[in-house]
This record gives sequence, structure tokens and C-alpha cells, in this order.
Amino acid sequence: MTDKKLVLGMGMIDGYGGLHGAWRAPHVNPGTYADVDATVRHARAAERGKFAFLFTPDFPAVRGDVEHSTISNLMDPLIQLTAVARETTNIGFVATGSTTFQEPFNTARQFKALDVLSHGRAGWNAVTTSDPAVAANYGRPVADRAERYQRAHEAIQIVQALWGSWQQDAWIKDQAANRFIDPTKLQPVNLQGQYVASRGPLAIPPSEQGQPVVFTSGGPSPHLLSIAGRYASGFIAEVWTIEEARAQRELVREAAREAGRDPDEIKYIAGLMTTVAPTVREGLDRRLRYAGEVLEARLPHLGAMLGIRIDPARIDEPLTPEQLASARAAPTDPRSSIALEVARQGWSARDVLAHGVIDFHPTVVGPGKLHADHLQEWFEAGAADGFWVTPDIYEDGIDAFVDEVVPILQERGIYPTEYPGTTLRANLGVPRQYGPDPRVT
Repeated sequence: MTDKKLVLGMGMIDGYGGLHGAWRAPHVNPGTYADVDATVRHARAAERGKFAFLFTPDFPAVRGDVEHSTISNLMDPLIQLTAVARETTNIGFVATGSTTFQEPFNTARQFKALDVLSHGRAGWNAVTTSDPAVAANYGRPVADRAERYQRAHEAIQIVQALWGSWQQDAWIKDQAANRFIDPTKLQPVNLQGQYVASRGPLAIPPSEQGQPVVFTSGGPSPHLLSIAGRYASGFIAEVWTIEEARAQRELVREAAREAGRDPDEIKYIAGLMTTVAPTVREGLDRRLRYAGEVLEARLPHLGAMLGIRIDPARIDEPLTPEQLASARAAPTDPRSSIALEVARQGWSARDVLAHGVIDFHPTVVGPGKLHADHLQEWFEAGAADGFWVTPDIYEDGIDAFVDEVVPILQERGIYPTEYPGTTLRANLGVPRQYGPDPRVT
């Protein structure tokens, strides 16, 4: 038993799930992409499992094989999450918004409106954007890294200043005295940076948590660590091993210390992809049913990761003793050590791929206990404060996780049995903030 509890968020990457081909499952409505009622249903299932937040990445462009695959996005995260907010009570909403292509005033207005409408459950994943396809949609060239991150610093500072420009006690609402707002407490911010500016003020009052929670996401570059250390209360990570996660988490915490903040105020959230099934074999079969052809195409990649050639004709056979003896985990790819470990268990090459060894995050396949063991091992090793979980197929994968994994975590005393509070800050365990953090210059 421990007083510290891990935090769970759920990744809403589209309407279907993290498994390639999830949209083709017979129990899935293929039109779910445009069905906000399905998003509400998935959010309610996560809320039943005491998830602290939904996390919505955002890529405002069309990419990939859209003939055979889904558009890996919600139609518009903020609009859909606003609808979900009206149908839920406790779960939070962390939506992605670009500092590169969005004006700070629009960002401040949209996210704070969601925060007020949801009674203090909104978060902003502030990201820079460098993809040429996105830049083309906004009619701009791709800026260099230094400009993107300088603009990000300016944008976040302006957004937080705008959030605080309607002071917490500005709204008088005194009908008898005919005073609606104290005008001395609703003042312009008048901030001018090199790339962005805003006069303000923002005509939206504080929510129950004050203002939205700032997140950021990505790898541990010095530029991103500077953003995280100064402004973020959540860091969405992409890591594969406990060692990698512990090292990255410490970099994030040290960035907070350097900015004059308490490192415990930044929650480091690692990714996990899940397939909950009665047995590992049944879980692999479920994954193979919908993603089989994609896995076959990944066979050369698996061979390159292990430093061996794998004959496509032997994809349904385990690696030979000679292959296992010569296989080596590529030092530049942390996924390769996981792939080698799975291969040494005697699975066929196809099954090794079905274990998700080339997915975007570590993947657990099988009974709920295996998932709980993974989460607990990382959590107790100091590799994460929480996890953003992406089930293979939302339609039944969220309920399976909530019914078969969450109770084990609760029995082990590392996950809450009730929501700590009604706001995102309370459920993350991060302090209240209104306006810019006065500790950060």
C-alpha cells in the first residue's frame, strides 16, 4: 500500500482504437469517426475506471493510406470534447493545440471556455508543429526550430496572462448596486513578443480549477525541456523501457527545479497500448485478425532491429537457435530489446510482431494481471507518475481494461477507488494556478 497513486489518461487517437484495422472489427461501427455519441460512450467507460483525463493528439492534415486506414484524429478535438464535457462529470480533457499555427488569443479563449463549461476539467497540450503538410494547410513555410520554440515560449506566456486577465474576484454580479464586473480587475495584458502579441483582456471568468492545466509532449530535447520546466504540469512521453523513462523523467524534473518550481508538480505520463484478453494467445489472435497484413509488411523492420534476416516464408515459425544466437538488440532503438526478449520466448515471427514490438508505445497483450504488473513495475521504479493508455479497440477494449485491470491496481493500493476531486488539477494532484506562475521569470 502507498499514499501515492498512479494517474491514468486515455488516448483518443480516433474513434476506433490503437490497433491498425480496429475500424474493420465486426462489432465496431465504421462510421464512428463522425459519431460524437460514440466518443461520449468511450469517455463514460473511461470515467467509470476513474481515468483522470482523455488525451487527444491532433494532426490537422490528411496523411497515410486513407483508402485502407483511418484518419488518425478526432474531427476537431475541442468541439468534440466540449460535447463530451456535457455528458460526463469527473474525467478531464487534455487537447492538443499548436503554438506554431494558432494565435495565443484564440488558444486562450477556446481552452478557457472549455474549462469553464466543464467546471475545471480542461488541459492544453501545447506543441510546436513542424510538419510540412500542416504548414501547407495554414499557408506558411516550416519555421526553424529556434523560431518555433521562441514562439512557443511567447505564446504560452501570453495565454497564461490572458487566462489571468479576468481576475478571480472581478465578477461582482451585484444586481442591487448595478455592478456586473469590477473594471479595475478586467484589464488588458498588452504583451508584445517577437512573433506573437495580444492586447487582451480575455472575457472569460475563472473555472473551479482557476485555469486549464498546461501539458507538453514529445522527447527530451533541450528546447522542449525548457517549455516543460517553466510551464507544464503534465509531460506526455513516448518511451519504451524503464531505464529510458526514468532518465527522461529526471530530465523533466530537473528542468522544473531550474525554473524555480517543485518537480513534483510535473506529472510524467508514459504511453501504453493494451489488448486485454483471457490469454496471451487469444490476445494475439485478436490483434492478428485485424492487423495481419500490416504485420507482414513489418517483417524486414523486425529483422533489421535484431540484426538478422527473417525469411518471409518462415514468418509463422519461431526464430531458429542460430538466429537467436546471432540476434542483437540495436542500441539505437529501445524497442529492439523488447522484440528480442519476446522472440526468445519461442513465439513465431508473426506473433512477435503481434506483441506490438514496433508500435508507438510498449504494448501488453493478455490477461489483466499482465497489464497491472507492467503499470506497477514502472510506477514503483520511478519511471512514470502515470500512463496514457490506448486500448486496441475502443468499443470493447476500454471496458475490458476498466473491468479487468483497474480492480487489480486498486486492490494493490496504487490506484484510486474514487476520484480525488472534481477538477483536472485535483485528479492529477497538481496545485491551483491562475495567470502566469509567479515563480517563473
